[in-house]
Amino acid sequence: MTKLIVLFVIAFVDTIGAALVVPILPFYATRYGASAFLVGLLVSSFSIAQLACAPAWGRLSDRYGRRPAILAGLTISALSYIVFAFAQSWEVLLLSRLVQGLGGGTIGVVSAYVADASAPEQRTKAIGWLTTVTSLGWLSGAALGSFLVTIGGERTPGLFTASVSLLVAAFASRYLVESRLLRHTGTHAIPPKVRTGREAILHVVKHWSEPAPRLIWIYAIGIGAFYGTAAVMPLLLQERLGITEKTIGYVVMYFAGLGVVVRAGILGRMVDWLGEPRLSRLGIVLLSAGLALGGLGKSHAVLFTSFTLMPLGTAFLFPCVTGLLSRVVSSSERGLYLGVQQTFGGVARVAFPIVAGLLMDHFSRGTPFLLSAMLVLATLPLALGIDGAMAREAASRAETPRAAAS
Repeated sequence: MTKLIVLFVIAFVDTIGAALVVPILPFYATRYGASAFLVGLLVSSFSIAQLACAPAWGRLSDRYGRRPAILAGLTISALSYIVFAFAQSWEVLLLSRLVQGLGGGTIGVVSAYVADASAPEQRTKAIGWLTTVTSLGWLSGAALGSFLVTIGGERTPGLFTASVSLLVAAFASRYLVESRLLRHTGTHAIPPKVRTGREAILHVVKHWSEPAPRLIWIYAIGIGAFYGTAAVMPLLLQERLGITEKTIGYVVMYFAGLGVVVRAGILGRMVDWLGEPRLSRLGIVLLSAGLALGGLGKSHAVLFTSFTLMPLGTAFLFPCVTGLLSRVVSSSERGLYLGVQQTFGGVARVAFPIVAGLLMDHFSRGTPFLLSAMLVLATLPLALGIDGAMAREAASRAETPRAAAS
């Protein structure tokens, strides 16, 4: 647990740096002549770069260790913030965002470290704590950027964040041990043939019925539905409740804060009570119900219920899916597949907000929520079969040593 606390500190401070830049980025970009489309491109470019390189980071961490990959990601992030601080055009801002995404591609490596350092039955709880501290980092960093601009000028946020990233890298270099020394192997008796990033992505697409691909598809659709509707949620609330830019912040604070409370205070007990497979299915149902109520609801009570069920669903679903994924793949491919999960999730985080906006433009404000609810609910059959699929996978791998011995 001590080693995980060190990692949580690193993840928390690193997330503050990323969250600090995002709210002020549109103001910088428009000052340099960027259009609204270019602002959207700047925001999305981080996720695009992250999803492109996440499998490579995971594969490198499987081969050379989690610690070097995390240190490299922190250093690259620091360089990107320096570029951001001295940018004088939207093109240079774009470069800084792409480099930030390259450094941020190690998020799957961080999850793999948590899985390595945790016993299989404790992984979902540990991953829940990881998402808690990163959520707290986002909540803390959003306001910090505006404060730094006020007291120090427009270069201050980038330089501050670069300095913090380098300090965190130094802290990690001193206190973060290599997770191979802590590794718990999980459910597999022997490791399968190690795949490349491209092979792993194709495997997820072609063999969707296997346990690892099932979990990755559930994660990608769920996180896409959540982020896609969150991006257009202010427009829905403006139409139905008269919410404005002066009051939307309170809604977001409740939305995000509830997720933090559930992950920190309830998730562990729910895992002990229901187990990850059943809790992930409950998460799917709650998230889908929340999205549907958001699409249909027009009163304060219904929309309040919607924005309570959605963070509850995500708090149960995403840590459970990630914890299960870390158990159904071998330790030699854990970083790779957690990176592939981030790639699929990154594609969803880029695509779903765009589709949600188009749906709102051409249909009603509630259409993206209703469609997202149906897509999330459609993943329930994948989750319903995960117990049997995991059992068959484990039995198949257990048979291999006996066959070899005979």
